[in-house]
Amino acid sequence: MLLSCVLTQTLVNGPILNELHRIIDANTNRASEGIRVLEDLARFSLESEELSRSLKELRHDLQTSIQQLGISQAALLESRDTDQDVGTAITTSNEQHRKEGVVDIASAAAKRAQEAIRVLEESSKALGYSGASFESIRYKLYDIHRDLILKMERPSPRWSVCVLVTKSLCLHHTPRSVIQDAARAGAECIQIREKDMPSDEFLEHASSMVSCAHEHGMIAIINDRVDIALASKADGVHLGQQDLPISVARSILGGRAIIGRTCTNNEQLHEAFNQGADYCGLGPVFSSTTKQKPNLGGIELLKIAMDDALLQKKPMLSISGIAPSNVDLIAATGFPGVAVSSAVCSVSDPYSACRAIVEAMQHATSSSKC
Repeated sequence: MLLSCVLTQTLVNGPILNELHRIIDANTNRASEGIRVLEDLARFSLESEELSRSLKELRHDLQTSIQQLGISQAALLESRDTDQDVGTAITTSNEQHRKEGVVDIASAAAKRAQEAIRVLEESSKALGYSGASFESIRYKLYDIHRDLILKMERPSPRWSVCVLVTKSLCLHHTPRSVIQDAARAGAECIQIREKDMPSDEFLEHASSMVSCAHEHGMIAIINDRVDIALASKADGVHLGQQDLPISVARSILGGRAIIGRTCTNNEQLHEAFNQGADYCGLGPVFSSTTKQKPNLGGIELLKIAMDDALLQKKPMLSISGIAPSNVDLIAATGFPGVAVSSAVCSVSDPYSACRAIVEAMQHATSSSKC
């Protein structure tokens, strides 16, 4: 009996414990590496401050949970034996290819980290711990993985020109004709804005406009109305400061929807992007024929945003009063995009007006690269 107890204790404190240390060491590295890949994708590919922060916090949580196991770093390192690890030479064909680019990279990294954390969870139980902290980390990673992939799969909101189409402003042509001309001129997106149209009529109109935009390779966004955006199969919604929270709109429209927010200053821009906005409209810049706007920001408003290192590369549209006569002023600031309305919808030649705006923005972009 005494010999049996001695042998059992030797195994627990010797080979078996060493095996657990090897497993914990290997899977700590796997999990940390996987999360770091996701963090860099969030930071450099998506430029998402929110996701980057969440992943950084997750890495720190992982290290804290490892430390709570009471195993010294020296003990983990002593257990490491890469040369004798039979798994290092085992590979599969899928490991060598990432055909879908960053989406495949993200999926592989997330799966690697999730599996490693599950192993850590089970290993911690063998050491007498509950594994609850690792389980919590794993569940958080599931959600972050979902948000990261869905954000990657959304159409890019980096538009240089978006045309806001309102039926009553289309004085010389039908809204459909305006959309077609805007597409030919090079605008990438339309926003359908109808403040006073009854819901049933708005849905029928929006569905037709969304279909037209898609036929011409454009993104279609609905102004304000999340319900209409969902029912019309639009690509997303643009929300004002008093509209639904971004998180609520996202829960309704799903992860692939593009969600924009109107902002009037840098503070609101930061808040909107931190809450998950894909792009923001900044203004009012100039006086507009469509709405009374007493507090105009002017070009200085755009310059202030472009002086903010955290905003410089964000997808943004300057809004209010944009026209061929003043778009050069906006382009000169380096601001990435403009949203135009009556300057295209209300003129007799929407194509030429829109083309002039597109060319001004394109010229500014090409000049900045020289």
